[in-house]
Amino acid sequence: MKTISKYTLVLTMLAFCSCNYLDYDETSGFSKDEMFVYFSRTKKMLTNVYGYLPKDFGNVGNAMLSAATDDADYAWTTSAIHQFGDGSWSAINTLDDQWAQLYKGIRAANLFLESYQPDFPNSEWNDKYEDEMSAYVYYPYEARFLRAFFHFELAKRYNNVPLLTRTYSPSEVNTVEPSGFDQIVSFIVSECDEIAPELPLNYQNVYGSETGRITRGAVLALKSRVLLYTASKLHNPDNDLEKWHAAASAAKEVIDLNVYRLVPDESPVNNLSSQELILERREANSNTFESLNFPIGYEGGNSGNTPTQNLVDAFDIDGKPFDWNNSDHVNNIYNTNRRDPRLFATVLYNGAMWKGVPVECFEGGRNGLPLEGASRTSYYLRKYVQEEVNFADGQTTTAPHNWVLFRYAEVLLNYAEALYEYSGDQTFTSDEFPLSPLAAVNQIRTRAGVPALNVTNDFTDRLRNERRVELAFEDHRFWDIRRWMIGPSTREIYGVNVIYDGSNVRYERKLVTTRVWEDKMYFYPIPNTELFKNHKLVQNPGW
Repeated sequence: MKTISKYTLVLTMLAFCSCNYLDYDETSGFSKDEMFVYFSRTKKMLTNVYGYLPKDFGNVGNAMLSAATDDADYAWTTSAIHQFGDGSWSAINTLDDQWAQLYKGIRAANLFLESYQPDFPNSEWNDKYEDEMSAYVYYPYEARFLRAFFHFELAKRYNNVPLLTRTYSPSEVNTVEPSGFDQIVSFIVSECDEIAPELPLNYQNVYGSETGRITRGAVLALKSRVLLYTASKLHNPDNDLEKWHAAASAAKEVIDLNVYRLVPDESPVNNLSSQELILERREANSNTFESLNFPIGYEGGNSGNTPTQNLVDAFDIDGKPFDWNNSDHVNNIYNTNRRDPRLFATVLYNGAMWKGVPVECFEGGRNGLPLEGASRTSYYLRKYVQEEVNFADGQTTTAPHNWVLFRYAEVLLNYAEALYEYSGDQTFTSDEFPLSPLAAVNQIRTRAGVPALNVTNDFTDRLRNERRVELAFEDHRFWDIRRWMIGPSTREIYGVNVIYDGSNVRYERKLVTTRVWEDKMYFYPIPNTELFKNHKLVQNPGW
């Protein structure tokens, strides 16, 4: 199949409010009338909008947002990511500042929608006209999805933000009042409800058979995530159960499509053929992520995002929580026959094989302290890292990278959480919800090859833990900490001392650092530069 051309075009990003004319597309130099004469030009304009889809292969000082959670520590203390943990970020010193970038994407989508024409009168005699129109008919719905998605990315960061459903002149846009989070959600849900029926489940029978485009499943997956966040404590302090009901219903809409599957031994990470993949952002072949994250001591390695003991402890042993007070657990800490297999697909640990050589995280080892740049936690990242990339002189290679935006396992976890919070019963079923929360979680565990959960008194903890290990390093933990409002419990970051005496290895849990947490951090500060431009914006509390 062909892939939508956004992955091969060189994109010139649209400058936010840089133009006074609504009929001008800065990405091409064509006017509106000129842009919508040819299918290829129109496609390029939509491709530009796709170009604003997010990814996190190292957005903050080369670090992933996971390194600002209790799942990871960034090996190099000079990275800006550490400012999340030391409390030095602010409205002046912003981190992960996506305000301008996302509004550029929104403006690009609005410009496309306002310029859109139903057909190409000057091209109707072309041989491929009917074929091209069969693909073109979906373009406005794709643009509307992207606009909705960008608004959610803003709202989850900044809470109350301007809702922009048309293009604005520079003078206009700096007078727009912010909309409340609930108003943003209402807009997104309404858009999803209108868009979903108009889009196909896939594009196999559409001209070009392109993959990577917005499908009905992607639209409903966005709705599921948005409503889950809306029902969570951060946005639902009174625990309105109807919000949880709406979130469960939205997740069920994806499940009921009967399109996506959890397949044993199949990962959706860097795997475009995965049956659970719903939407991803594809990147051209590169080795940048590998150069940032190969363990120090390997050719081209720079350590980068190093998993914590906090995360490693979250992976079960024999289907039960790992316990440092259990000597049997500690003695089998990396036993591949007993630990959750997802651990070994996520983390590189002492003794793991990498590039045909065992990783040595013990003090004095090839990849351990006191080597400059060695992991402070004694772990290295495995997930998303392409082992086949080579940095040897004259043999440097690259590999493709695909950032997962939505996948089926997340939808099942959304469903389980929402239905449990609504019903209070992990085994709850009804005519409306025939799949229980417990059964939804166990679908994921079965695919992972770990024992199914039984009815348990700590189902909330187990469900949250399942989400943590299944979706590790996929940009969920950072936001889950916020929507659950558990920031204070994530301050202490642990690693492990690996002690090797020449014949035996033992492991001791250690405190690596204690981070700063203030409740104002549940939302980002609105950048002062934006407040200076638009005096109707209101800074988030505490900033």
